Amino acid sequence: MIRTIFLFCFTILISSAIAQRSSADQISTNKGTLTIQPILHGSAVLTWDNKTIYIDPYGGAEAYTGIAAPDLILITDIHGDHMDLKTLESIDISKAKMVVPQAVAEQLPEKYKSNLVIVANGNKTEQAGISITAIPMYNLPETADSRHPKGRGNGYVLTIGGKNVYFSGDTEDIPEMRSLKNIDVAFVCMNLPFTMDVNQAAEAVLAFKPKLVYPYHYRGQNGLSDTEAFKKAVTTGNSKIEVKLKNWYPGT
Repeated sequence: MIRTIFLFCFTILISSAIAQRSSADQISTNKGTLTIQPILHGSAVLTWDNKTIYIDPYGGAEAYTGIAAPDLILITDIHGDHMDLKTLESIDISKAKMVVPQAVAEQLPEKYKSNLVIVANGNKTEQAGISITAIPMYNLPETADSRHPKGRGNGYVLTIGGKNVYFSGDTEDIPEMRSLKNIDVAFVCMNLPFTMDVNQAAEAVLAFKPKLVYPYHYRGQNGLSDTEAFKKAVTTGNSKIEVKLKNWYPGT
């Protein structure tokens, strides 16, 4: 009887976690469907060709309830909302390769070292049939005491089944982002005071013209950024760019 009650309560908790999660989207590629699942803040899960890719896993094991263990993990930076040791230790990453910048590799525990693939800005690696290019992410102006100095963290472009998917990481409106080409899906941050405001993010998107953009990582010190204003600015500037708004903060 007690076991039955426990299983029932556990099922309710799992159902609640899944119900709060923003819905997944699907995109056709030349090798099947790419599924995009928003998780929390700067974290997303991509599923493609029977592979599961975690981006900046954050939020604890409960944030990944019902999602397969990762085959690949990408981490952008050393800050706790990107390199979240609590989450890494609470999920099964035993089979996952972890693509990281050097600064992240230096801070991860020794037990993860055999999982690591270290990639610097401008370099590439291929993992699980996915080409991954590390893109700079940094604050402007460049200063010695910047929260995000150039060269420490990585944004990423993943080429998945012929589609180019960009994750900005924590960055401002930098030339390297503006010069991106042929981006099919972009995830662009906008949280003050550490990255871009709504207008900066919109101007950057209008410069590199992704086909589809998700504003993500939009919680700052003063709350959530105005994603509707971002969408209006982008679509007014270029109606060919699709903006998808998702709730990256379940429960809010």
